[in-house]
Amino acid sequence: MDKSRKAKDIIAERYGKESTEQREQFRREAFAYYFGEIIKNRRKELKMTQENLAEKVGKKRPYISRIENGEDIRLSNFALLANALGLSIEITVE
Repeated sequence: MDKSRKAKDIIAERYGKESTEQREQFRREAFAYYFGEIIKNRRKELKMTQENLAEKVGKKRPYISRIENGEDIRLSNFALLANALGLSIEITVE
């Protein structure tokens, strides 16, 4: 009796099958979380507060907090934040 399960089956069970709206929603949320972590970690490396970063990019501190907590971020704002933090963005075509 082999009770092993494939990772793709577990992921499909938890987050929806590939190409479904449920899975796409999970993907969007995962990317937003990932980008938020990048922003937060870099800001902390530079010893900046959320308020400092907000002032630098012309936003309010609660906006920075929402981004760092994984709320969706527009590409234009991500580029603005990345530039302020000395990060580069590379966009490639697959």
